[in-house]
Amino acid sequence: MKIKFYTYVVLLAVTFAGIAPAMGQVTETVSIGSANEVYYSLSTGTQSAVNRKQWDIAFRANRRSASIITNDASGVELYAYPKTDTSGWAAAADTSGLYGWKKLVNSTTDWETGAFCQNQKGHPDYGWGTYNSTTHDVMGDSIFIIKLRDGSFRKLWIMEKFSADNVFQFKYANLDGTGENNILFDCNPYATKNFIGYSLSTNQGVDFEPVISTNWDLLFTKYVYTYPVSGAQQTVTGVLSNYKVKVKKYEPVTPDFLMLAPQVMDSTRSPIGFDWKTYNYDTGVYDITDSLIYFVQDKSGKIFKLIFTEYVGGSTGRFGFQKELNSFTGVTETSKSGFNATVYPNPVSNVMNLMVNPGKSRFAVVSIVDMSGRTVLSKHYDMQSEDLSTLKIPVSEIPSGLYMVKIQAGGNTIARKVIVNN
Repeated sequence: MKIKFYTYVVLLAVTFAGIAPAMGQVTETVSIGSANEVYYSLSTGTQSAVNRKQWDIAFRANRRSASIITNDASGVELYAYPKTDTSGWAAAADTSGLYGWKKLVNSTTDWETGAFCQNQKGHPDYGWGTYNSTTHDVMGDSIFIIKLRDGSFRKLWIMEKFSADNVFQFKYANLDGTGENNILFDCNPYATKNFIGYSLSTNQGVDFEPVISTNWDLLFTKYVYTYPVSGAQQTVTGVLSNYKVKVKKYEPVTPDFLMLAPQVMDSTRSPIGFDWKTYNYDTGVYDITDSLIYFVQDKSGKIFKLIFTEYVGGSTGRFGFQKELNSFTGVTETSKSGFNATVYPNPVSNVMNLMVNPGKSRFAVVSIVDMSGRTVLSKHYDMQSEDLSTLKIPVSEIPSGLYMVKIQAGGNTIARKVIVNN
């Protein structure tokens, strides 16, 4: 989650002067085995594999972010301690009833809403702490109980993020209070990475991203998926997108389908995800969804067509896909640092809060679109100001499900995913 004082969004305003012919289809195979994950570059085909079972928690290396994630697909479990606030840190933790508490996992759709941020209430409450408008730091106000990869438990307090210094302070101990460690964790040496990990069993930082963030687009890995309506959680194997990588899904289409016009693309964490494959209990293999194509735009603006052809599970963890570069000519990038938007809470019921900075425009059009492309709500707003505004949008009449919220201002568009749970 972004700290409000530093929040900015870069929007790519893409214009299409024409379409160049498709360039060479290639077949790729990525294997993650049972313990690895692979960071993949679309433009070079470079695969960078790393053991994903090295760390327990990870801090966003960007000084403007307060996101803290867990290694939830590798056995790490996180719970907010409900029996005291940080004033009770010195006492032994009472974990009776722990498995009746809500398990906190990373957001399925958003890198910025890590497991530690799941109880956020909106600015200035970031889930694990509260933003201080004077110092611009985030002050930790919650105790957590964490189960590590080795099955042991610790109590944990994220004490503060010193935003200007890009340093986190946290401490952790055994449940009875013994073995306490008080850590100042400097994220600056890892500024070229998205996250920097920490192992609470070995008491050391873990630089688990094998390449700098600009050198990969897709992450082949295991992660925890939260079902939108039921809230059920399941560890799945799939494909996640890097920051600023965009995806457009088409189904059903033929394999020679091309995206011939600019479209709103999905820049969230898991638009490709895992459900392009289904396990067939009769044959014991995975069936790949027919007539499904993903168009993926990397950070440089190149758009690739991906068609998945195979998945082999178990200890193999092998992905097969066809990749083809469809290069759009005349692509330009325009910085729109004043235009941004945030949806909260997410999931939402009854009323959605939409925090919008329209940038140089005082007006915005907000549309809610379902996954079939049908617009279920569209409203025009006069902000009366070019500053940050919070719009309260009723969604009580919208059926439960996953939607895209499109915000248009000054000729530019931002899209955000939202889960309606009525």
